[in-house]
Amino acid sequence: MTATRRPGRPGYDLDTLLAVAVEVFNERGYDGTSMEDLSRRLGIAKSAIYHHVASKEELLRLSLDRAMDGLFAVADEVRTSDAPAVVRLEQLVRGSVEVLERELPHVTLLLRVRGNTDTERNALERRRAFDRYVAGLVRDAERAGDIRSDLSPTMTAHLLFGLVNSLVEWYRPGRRVSRTALADAVCALAFDGLRT
Repeated sequence: MTATRRPGRPGYDLDTLLAVAVEVFNERGYDGTSMEDLSRRLGIAKSAIYHHVASKEELLRLSLDRAMDGLFAVADEVRTSDAPAVVRLEQLVRGSVEVLERELPHVTLLLRVRGNTDTERNALERRRAFDRYVAGLVRDAERAGDIRSDLSPTMTAHLLFGLVNSLVEWYRPGRRVSRTALADAVCALAFDGLRT
């Protein structure tokens, strides 16, 4: 279900509203944020928010979909590649780092959901589907002899994306680290290790 795009009021289009809502959700937690909190932060009446969305949960869905749609777009691109599985796995990691950097507030929110609402449960199911895809790529790379096979593919997938997802805790855009450099560092650590 996509959001109904209504004409925005001056200065408050849906994208602006969503950006502020996600900022507040990440600060206070989704459950700890009310529509009143959002209206205060925006400096507008709650009715102005309802001009754009039907509910707080719709804002949550829009944000989580934005994060997951970005990740699945990368997975779809990787899926069409003829490259060896280990190369596709690295492409997936690189692309996921780029999505995280580009959509940092939305990915941060995605990583904090716990399944308290239908929207959160749907997002968690999509995350599990993404995790299964990653584990499948790991399994294929193991079978090809390109990565170590003494670890469970599921564990390797979780550890690999635990590394990627940890970026939300410390990375801040604009700190002289380009998206490419960030992806390079994650891939060097994950695929080459720390030892020289």
